[in-house]
Amino acid sequence: MIPSRRSLSALSWAVSLCVATIPIGFAQDWPQWRGAERDGKSPATGLLDRWPAEGPTLLWRANDLGNGYSTPSAANGIVYLLCSSDGKQEQLVALSLRDGKRLWATRIGEVGENRGPQYPGTRSTPTVDGESVYALASGGNLVCLDSQSGTINWSKSLPGDLGGKPGAWAYSESPLIDGDALICSPGGSEATVVALQKKDGAVIWNAQIEQGDEASYSSPIIANIHGTKQYVLFLSKGTLGLNAKTGALLWRYDRTADKQANVQTPVASNTFIYTAASRVGGGLIELSANASDPQEVYFAKAMPSGMGGSVLVDGKLYGSSGSTLMCIDFATGDIQWQDRSIGSSSLCYADGKLYLHGDSNEVAMVAASSDGYQELGRFPPPNAPDHGTAKAWTYPIIADGKLLIRDVGSVWCYDLKK
Repeated sequence: MIPSRRSLSALSWAVSLCVATIPIGFAQDWPQWRGAERDGKSPATGLLDRWPAEGPTLLWRANDLGNGYSTPSAANGIVYLLCSSDGKQEQLVALSLRDGKRLWATRIGEVGENRGPQYPGTRSTPTVDGESVYALASGGNLVCLDSQSGTINWSKSLPGDLGGKPGAWAYSESPLIDGDALICSPGGSEATVVALQKKDGAVIWNAQIEQGDEASYSSPIIANIHGTKQYVLFLSKGTLGLNAKTGALLWRYDRTADKQANVQTPVASNTFIYTAASRVGGGLIELSANASDPQEVYFAKAMPSGMGGSVLVDGKLYGSSGSTLMCIDFATGDIQWQDRSIGSSSLCYADGKLYLHGDSNEVAMVAASSDGYQELGRFPPPNAPDHGTAKAWTYPIIADGKLLIRDVGSVWCYDLKK
């Protein structure tokens, strides 16, 4: 039966009413490393202001996913994470965000050679872009898959096809999608950084940096500075900016680089870039319109520099230094407060609060305020797996009003909504 105009009008009104009453803040994805803007922040609102002693409501837990240290991503109701069940092959696993059930799993490449030699396993976060998801195995195999089925569309080996050179702890970078381009760092002198066509992996440009930096453990971000779009990368020997169209080197800053491991993702704001490494310290640089040499605003050892990254909120930068959580003034580097909190931790931000995932796998919520450390709840995820001498290094993520925590082969999903 064909519906009448009157019934269609009533149906349209009802649908409009339903859409209008859906809390928009909760329909937010976390489609890539450190969220949609790669800044560690979620736009979700209406989240719990405090947690009970046992923590927020646990919605589901997925177990026996396989080992790995990589942070998940989540988009369109699906959670994506890299795992290794046999210690040799890595796979991309898709889970339902609603209940944690496994939807599919696809092998994408080998576990990378770990010259560290500690802690081999998955490290990269999948990047979701519409109907595709991009993942980088620690062995350097870059794969594009169908985001719904897990079918492989194309793959390319960063060391085999591009002559890339990974760091001692294998490939850890999370691919960046910018329009039709995919940005990644094979490393070495042949293809330090490349832009590839996201549809088929064809090379758009190849930036052969003179210093021949190895691929590091950080991931690229996009920055628009003085009207020029550029990619900012923290590689093995320092931080650099590349012209987004051509790959031409615009500037370099090496003082915050650590000879062993550069992990933190750079933080960009206006004409300023913050970088840090745990054994070295943190520093802020300002980029002028024409000069290729950045001006250092400040540098200090006691700065947010831990593996868990930093988040910039209202002019204040939050992050760990050693086992201490810190808040500093982004513009000056002045310390606002510091507290041992739950120790060394990774963090993200939403709705005026910081969400911490400690190396010990403890989880905490802290007010994002420069007025002092204000803890709003903490709890340990139940029945955590034994990860031996390794630590819980994965970052927390927030998707659709839910907090997801991963430790090795387990993922916990908590309801953050009021």
